[in-house]
Amino acid sequence: MVKHIVLFKLKDEAPADKKREAMHAFKQAIEALPAKIPFIRKVEVGLNFNPAETWHIALYSEFDTLDDVKAYAAHPDHVAAGALLAEVRESRACVDYEI
Repeated sequence: MVKHIVLFKLKDEAPADKKREAMHAFKQAIEALPAKIPFIRKVEVGLNFNPAETWHIALYSEFDTLDDVKAYAAHPDHVAAGALLAEVRESRACVDYEI
């Protein structure tokens, strides 16, 4: 099994309402993906509510193989979900590990 962890930092200069809207739209879109992408074993999106922390969004997901992670990354519905953050995203960090 592969665990896929992604963190997103949003731009400080982005308006708070735009960041909030983008975060909630992203969460909804990602959490709807298992109905469209059957090889997603688990997915959850956490929206950080602690203003003292650097990262705004945490995405946790599980797949059977790294090839499944790669197929998920290229899937059009996943790409569309990622585009919801395009205007407000500053950076992204990712770790894929096998258990």
